[in-house]
Amino acid sequence: MARATLTDAIQDYLREIYRLGEAGDRVSTTALARAMGVSPASASAMVKKLAALSLAVHAPYRGVSLTPEGERVALEVIRHHRLLELYLAETLGIDVDEVHAEANRLEHVLSEELEARIDETLGFPTHDPHGDPIPDANLEWPDERTLRARSS
Repeated sequence: MARATLTDAIQDYLREIYRLGEAGDRVSTTALARAMGVSPASASAMVKKLAALSLAVHAPYRGVSLTPEGERVALEVIRHHRLLELYLAETLGIDVDEVHAEANRLEHVLSEELEARIDETLGFPTHDPHGDPIPDANLEWPDERTLRARSS
């Protein structure tokens, strides 16, 4: 399913489920609702929608996890967000404290072509201005050596 056909809300939920489930655990709808700032009923309705779109798997009272397609969309959104944060900070000089909100608005409309040009312009970065890793064009995380070198 093309990312462009998914609503901003769907993309935001996928990103949040990915973030909350990074340890490999299923994410409770209560935790998801809290993270998204919505009611548990709203989160539950969206989880059902994600499951119907084959982007997530939900077992009542056991939480939600992403399907491979849902994870791919989440990683694309994360990549766009973090590349935009870096571009806004380094190229446009926007304060690091302000880039997050702007990237949240732009991440959903960034084309793959513009993403590639930003990536190239920035020298194929591995981390955003906050030090968080950026998935590469293949949606793979920087390797451990790169992560250790950046944190030293």
